[in-house]
Amino acid sequence: MDIDEEKIDAAVLALLRLTLHDERRAWKGFDWNAMERLHRKGMISDPASKAKSVVLTDEGLHQAEKLFRVLFARTE
Repeated sequence: MDIDEEKIDAAVLALLRLTLHDERRAWKGFDWNAMERLHRKGMISDPASKAKSVVLTDEGLHQAEKLFRVLFARTE
């Protein structure tokens, strides 16, 4: 199967919004490759640390909120 990594990254970034705490920290329990790509894109801090969470950048926080609404909000 040919996987669209952009779609995976968008979904992971949106799901990071679910675990937000301290305004911009999120638990890093997602696929390591996706987390590394999000770091390279400037959306999150380096996931290769001892911390159990990553920090979303300003752009990452904005995109996570936007993607969460697009992917998971009900349209009534």
